[in-house]
Amino acid sequence: MPVRWVPFVLCGAVLVAGLTARPLDVSSALGFAAGVLGLAAVEAVDRGRRVWLVVRLALLALVAPFDPSGLTGALFITVPFAAYFTVGRRTAVALGAAGAVLLAVFFAGTGQGDPGDLVMYAVGLTLALTAAAFAVGQMDAVAALSAAQERNRLAREIHDSLGHHLTAIAVQLEKAEAFRDRDPPAAGRAVTDARWSAKQALAEVRDSVRTLRDRPPSLHDLARHAPDVTVDITGDEDSAPPPVRLAVYRAAQEALTNARRHGNARAVSVAAIFRGGTATLTVTDDGTGLPEVPGSGFGLQGMRERVEQLGGTVAICDAGRGVRVTVSIPVPA
Repeated sequence: MPVRWVPFVLCGAVLVAGLTARPLDVSSALGFAAGVLGLAAVEAVDRGRRVWLVVRLALLALVAPFDPSGLTGALFITVPFAAYFTVGRRTAVALGAAGAVLLAVFFAGTGQGDPGDLVMYAVGLTLALTAAAFAVGQMDAVAALSAAQERNRLAREIHDSLGHHLTAIAVQLEKAEAFRDRDPPAAGRAVTDARWSAKQALAEVRDSVRTLRDRPPSLHDLARHAPDVTVDITGDEDSAPPPVRLAVYRAAQEALTNARRHGNARAVSVAAIFRGGTATLTVTDDGTGLPEVPGSGFGLQGMRERVEQLGGTVAICDAGRGVRVTVSIPVPA
């Protein structure tokens, strides 16, 4: 339960007030202390199960007769407060109102308390329910934010992994069709490359679903079955933590996809440096450049978001004849 300290503060205040009240005999003190400590124990073990609401009410009924201070009414606030998280707002308000009726009956029957106690109970109940409502609202906001972040993460993963391989498949199949009659061996190699990309796409989809990948893919994987891509790595790629390596790999994938899809590049160069507490990636191509303003596409936007979440930066230089993408990410010690 959020705001878990509220019931413990109330139990502590009631316990101190009851044990310092006069007159006070030993049996009443022991019964009262045992009941209040039992309520505190319920707060410690309660994990939102409805049965604990019944236990609270039973303990309160046992504690009230032993309370010489008459402040047990404050503990009735813990019941609607806990019910707000367990059974909802309406039930919590109903229990709060029932508690007020029970206190009025108790005060009338025992002669303890006065109307001021009921007013204080009402004030405490209002504050407790307000705190509970605020906590629930915060929980809902955090859940919505987490869901939005997860949707964005999945969108980036689908675009950067599956989208990259689908682009490669399309390029290789177009190549196979173009060389089918003029150069059958080249067409066969293109079909083989397309088949490899399809297998890679399937493997990455499975990894994403299971989220059990042991280690991020290596930049060297980009050059397999892709003679138009050269990869040069300086330093130890494995020295960077997995999130940094994955961000660098996805950024290189996105730059390669854009070079092929939009720039019609014939050659792409990937250079990475892992040293000095920084991972730096530079991808250059000899294509026709980006067809739109750099950073406006979803893929480039996803690249920026992924890198910026790790405290890094992305720079894109489009001179109209080839594009250079530079990514820099700090590597924690």
